[in-house]
Amino acid sequence: MQDMDRIILTAKAEGTVLVCAEGLSFWGGVDPDTGRVIDAHHPAHGADLAGRIVLMPTSRGSCSGSGVLLQLALSGHAPAALVFREAEEVLTLGALIAARMFDRPLAVLRLTPDSYAALAREPRATITGNRLIAGALDLPLTPVTQDDLALDANDHARLSGASGRAVQLAQEILGTMAAAQGAARLIDVTRGHIDGCILAHDANLIFAEAMADMGAEVAIPTTINAISVDRQGWRDQGVPPLFGSKASRLAEAYVTMGVTPTFTCAPYQGVSVPAQGEVIGWSESNAVIYANSVLGARTAKHPDYLDLFIAMTGRAPETGVYLDANRVAQVVIEIDAPAGADDALWPLLGWLAGLRAPDTVPLLHGLDGLSPTPDDLRALCAAFGTTSASALLHVAGVTPEGDLQPRPGAPVLRITKSDIAAAWAEFNQGPEAVELVAIGSPHASLSELRAFDTALAGRSCAPCVAAILTVGRDVLEAARADGLLDHLQKAGVQIIPDLCWCSITEPVFPPGARTLMTNSGKYAHYAPGLSARAVRFGGIAACAEAAVTGRAEPAPPVWLS
Repeated sequence: MQDMDRIILTAKAEGTVLVCAEGLSFWGGVDPDTGRVIDAHHPAHGADLAGRIVLMPTSRGSCSGSGVLLQLALSGHAPAALVFREAEEVLTLGALIAARMFDRPLAVLRLTPDSYAALAREPRATITGNRLIAGALDLPLTPVTQDDLALDANDHARLSGASGRAVQLAQEILGTMAAAQGAARLIDVTRGHIDGCILAHDANLIFAEAMADMGAEVAIPTTINAISVDRQGWRDQGVPPLFGSKASRLAEAYVTMGVTPTFTCAPYQGVSVPAQGEVIGWSESNAVIYANSVLGARTAKHPDYLDLFIAMTGRAPETGVYLDANRVAQVVIEIDAPAGADDALWPLLGWLAGLRAPDTVPLLHGLDGLSPTPDDLRALCAAFGTTSASALLHVAGVTPEGDLQPRPGAPVLRITKSDIAAAWAEFNQGPEAVELVAIGSPHASLSELRAFDTALAGRSCAPCVAAILTVGRDVLEAARADGLLDHLQKAGVQIIPDLCWCSITEPVFPPGARTLMTNSGKYAHYAPGLSARAVRFGGIAACAEAAVTGRAEPAPPVWLS
């Protein structure tokens, strides 16, 4: 794939060239209804992608970007073409679904670095058939085919339609994605996790119901991500009936297909915990990175919709970090960890590590003496996924593969205390007055609920502040069983299951809140674009203090000063 200019999806395209200097997460970074870039931290913020020839090295961030691209294609606001320089899966899959299922094609190309750089210098481009023309640039494009993909007898049977049209479609698209990624074969996976179940736009519902109507069924044990409503309580929360019913229909479509109704973005918290070395087929960026990095399981960061096809077939392209060679760190990051740091350190480090390793596996040095908890590592992984396309990171002396030697000659980068302080400032651009405390992106653990309760120290939330913690139902029931749920609720804290902060909407998201405070690096990154609110960031104790006082501390924590 690296030695020639490839066309993965053919479509006629013509438009102005827009060059993104770094990867972009379409979910949380692009308005699904207009195609405008809403990621406040991205250099292309405010740019309109609709109808343009969009270049970026690769995508990054959430697996849900494929759904955003499908929504843009269905509404007529998609780019005319996507051009990548490196391997890319999320947006490529969205484009394939748009073309194969809904006849809304857009061109997808992967160019060599030289061709990519040449195209980036041109103001306009045209793609016709297997040719790219831009100014004096005239490039022949080699189509991607499945000719070299080794399939077993069951793959061939599915491809022939022996198991019905839904499975045939799944096998076809799996093969195309495998070929586009340069995989030699498909491999068996033992469990799946579905991500495309948030009603962030109608495309997710349209896709899921289309597949359910075709008779699609999962073939391996499969969990499902957080959804857009509290499935049992949304009617009592003031959720508009049209939105609530659509969100419920989306969840029900997957349950109909045999998915276990877990509705959590943290399936590794006791719902579905893969063993070290187990080969799985998960989607949702934080879950994928945690599974690979902390549990030592193996899964690529599969895009939305491909996760369903993997669950239907029990097969996945053998590429990326499924392969031993691709699990070796390609960059080393030395970290000057501040003494006395609290839990806010870990999301800041994850976010910074992703910026330094935007598309490669990093090895983090200097953290083993801090004895990170599972919650710390979860926060690290989730924030890393907002700024990096990598599905894996290593922490020396901590994670299962943290002592593997990096590749020879791996560059050594550094994260200093001043870098961490700058990241804190980036996450704390909102005013001091806080009307909302948002915990649970990813879903809060039982230990996080206990830590928040401890930090409240018997105090109650201020009347002007809504403190909302989102959780999976297993954590909710555990908190109920030991009396923690009742104790938090008496302090004015809301505990809401099924949805999480990346899917929450008004009126569950308090309409009057102008500034929110969170302990999540992931949500601190995405919230300005998703909620149009100002953001403050801090550890659990700082968030609890803001819930009680209605104010965030203006200065960085002592350990950063």
